[in-house]
This record gives sequence, C-alpha cells and structure tokens, in this order.
Amino acid sequence: MRIDFHASPEPTLGVEWELAIVDRSTRDLANEAAHLFARAKPRMADPGRLHKELLRNTVELVTGVCHTVGEAVEDLRSTMAAVAPACDEIGVDLYGGGTHPFASWTRQQLTEGHRYEELINRTQWWGRQMLIWGVHVHVGLPERERVMPVLSALLTYYPHLQALSASSPIWAGVDTGYASNRALMFQQLPTAGLPFQFETWEQFEAFAQDQLTTGVIEELSEIRWDIRPSAALGTIENRVCDGVSTFEELAAITALVHCLVVDLDTRAAAGEHLPTMPPWHVQENKWRAARYGLEAIVILDEESNERLVTDDLADLLVRLEPVAEQLGCTAELGGVADIVARGASYQRQRAVAARTDGDLVAVVDSVVRELRESLG
Repeated sequence: MRIDFHASPEPTLGVEWELAIVDRSTRDLANEAAHLFARAKPRMADPGRLHKELLRNTVELVTGVCHTVGEAVEDLRSTMAAVAPACDEIGVDLYGGGTHPFASWTRQQLTEGHRYEELINRTQWWGRQMLIWGVHVHVGLPERERVMPVLSALLTYYPHLQALSASSPIWAGVDTGYASNRALMFQQLPTAGLPFQFETWEQFEAFAQDQLTTGVIEELSEIRWDIRPSAALGTIENRVCDGVSTFEELAAITALVHCLVVDLDTRAAAGEHLPTMPPWHVQENKWRAARYGLEAIVILDEESNERLVTDDLADLLVRLEPVAEQLGCTAELGGVADIVARGASYQRQRAVAARTDGDLVAVVDSVVRELRESLG
C-alpha cells in the first residue's frame, strides 16, 4: 500500500481545540452543539473553523494553516468571538478540561452520522464512556523519510506535554488520583494510545495495509494514536494533550510542540540519529505523567536515567530558546514556565474542590471562568 505524504515546505501549524458545552445553571454537560452551530456559524467569515465531534456536548475550534503560534492563537480567538455570543444566547458556556467532573455518559447524545454510529457500535461501553476533550497540534514536515524518526523521538517528550496539560483528575464525581484520567480512558479505543515506533515510512505503510485488510480500520483517520502522521496534510499531529482552559496555556503548549518538532526535524536533516527510548519506557512515562502530572519522575533515555519532569522542562526550555526565536514564539514558549509556576489545571481544579468541600459545580465554574477571563 502506498500512502502519499504531502510534504510541507515550511513548518506550518494547525491547532484543533475541543471544548465541552455546559449548562449555565446546572454546570452539567449540555447536548447543544447543533443549536450553537446554528447561531455561531452565520457570524463567522469561515464557518469551517467550527467542527462537530462524536457527541453533541462538544465543539471543536480549528485553525487554518498558520505560520506562527501567534497567528494560530489569533485565528482561534476570531472563531471564539463568534462562538461566545452564541453561547450567551442559548444559556451555555464552554468548558476547557480533559474530562467533566460529574457528568454521566448515559445522558449524552450521539452526533448524527454513519462514522459516529459505527464507532459506538464497534466499541460499545468504552466508546460511550468517551467524555473526553483534548488539544491537537499539527506541525508540517518537509520530508516523508524523516516523519517516523521525528515521531519516535518526540515520544521522549510525551510526559512533559501530558503533565503540563493534565486537566482531568475527577471522573463521575470521584477524584481518580490521576492528573489525567483522559489519557488512560482514550487508549481503551482499539486503535488509540501510543504509536508503534517504525523506522521507515514503508513500515508504516505495511502496518496500515494490515489494518485495512483485517478490517481494523476503514480509513487512515481511524488510526487514533496519541501522536500520528497526517499524510494528507503533511504533518505530525500531536494528540497527547488534555483540554486547556485559557488561550495563554494553549499558546504555551502549542509553542512547545512546534519547537520540539522543528528541533528534531532539523537535527535529523543534519544527519543526526535521533534519540529514542524502548516502548516499555515510553509506556511507563505515559502512565507516570497521567498519574502524577508535574510531580512525575520520568525516564529520560534508553539508559534508564530519571528526573523530575519540571526540572527537565526547565532545561528543555533553555535549549529550545534559539528554535523559539527562529519560529517567532519566544514569548509563548516562556508561558510553559508560567504553567509550572501557577499549577496545571488538574492542580487548580483540586484546589477549588478542597476549598469548597468537594463542590464539583464550583470546579466547573472555575474552569469556565478561566476561559472567559482569557478572552479579554
């Protein structure tokens, strides 16, 4: 099977931001996506910037092809400027977390469409549990031969991205003890989770052929890895991160992904053999970051060296400064340190729950308020 990778001559960016819709009074999930679209899209210059998702409690804001992090954030702000007043009209708010603290999957409605019906028919209970939201960042790559080496090397930084974005500690009314319950929920789908580490594009093509031949997938987009190649767009798509609740955090995480991919691709183009880790280390790092968030001690390399993730992040930010300057995202990359200093969303949510004697409506309020205040 041949899969054409439509290479990107520049390291362009695309961002997809999934947000939950919550009722303004009860703070429970609201199946109002269709009504929201009906009011928001006429206000938009490009209605294609607003997408439906599996469930009617979700909207996805997407950018066009952008050249800088700042351009991507302004693109999303423009879409939000149309969505926010539409929310006001129907009495809902947008919620930027990886999971909702108390919503029940039994009350959620499926979006119309054969693709969604087939997904639920196949995955059954686990598919119906997918009350999860994330951020996806696409970065363009210029050479097909470097896609798989860059993807495998990027897995070394999986726990850094997961820990920074973790925003799903509470599930079905219970604190799970995890910083990101979403990370472990999503991997229950049959083609989701960590990617295989292929050395060449041809090995990926052979894998995809096997998946199609045996009926595991019907199209390439059904490979739902945490990090995956997007052949049609000519990008690597990073899907590691939980949902975020502010534009500032979105910009910081997008900048980190952009810098990491460009740094790794530049090194590969110069002939460097990119460092990777055994799959068992990658798997353990995912679990540690999901469990402990910014307090995770992560495995750094194939020699099994370990370090506190925030200490490693601090050095990583210094090393990436020249890349950020080249890409015009120095300020946004600096926002990564602000997340660590302020506390990630999972930490902020737990702090609200502690202050309010476990009031989960107050937790939702706090996440909604963060997004509203970041609109300016």
